[in-house]
Amino acid sequence: MRPLALVPSVALLVLLAVGAAPLFAQEPAVPAAAATLPTITLPPALDRVLRDYERAWRARDAAALAALFAPDGFVLANGHPPARGRAAIQAAYADGGGPLVLRALHYAVDDTVGFIVGTFAPDESRPPQGKFVLALRRSTARGRWLIAADMDNTNHRPPRPQQAPPAGGTPPAGPR
Repeated sequence: MRPLALVPSVALLVLLAVGAAPLFAQEPAVPAAAATLPTITLPPALDRVLRDYERAWRARDAAALAALFAPDGFVLANGHPPARGRAAIQAAYADGGGPLVLRALHYAVDDTVGFIVGTFAPDESRPPQGKFVLALRRSTARGRWLIAADMDNTNHRPPRPQQAPPAGGTPPAGPR
């Protein structure tokens, strides 16, 4: 048999093996949007951070929100420039507030640093509107957890800007 005669057979076997791989996968593929992550129970000292944040946000109390942060803490909110320090955080939250439920998905702590990963929604009956990561630092003075950085973003992508067609011509091809 000639070696070149084997090429179509080998190519067919490779295609069959690659095409059949999903049939033998350990876990079925689940779209990310369909996956729901369970809520976890936080230790009381960390849960206090979330509940105090909820209370201050619902009360539209920017000063109380800023007090939850370390003196040099950051707010990294979706669509806004970073705010650093309690005065800047209070100013950033001045027009914020309203219904809020925070749900923890994961956390870790080690000595004086930690984090909480979670989601937020306006109430318990609604799906999450976004997600957050709180980087935490334990205050050496009182042993209380403070927010070093609050990073959040929504679950909804902003609309893509429309591309203007070139002068005198057809719109550019490609994804929109």
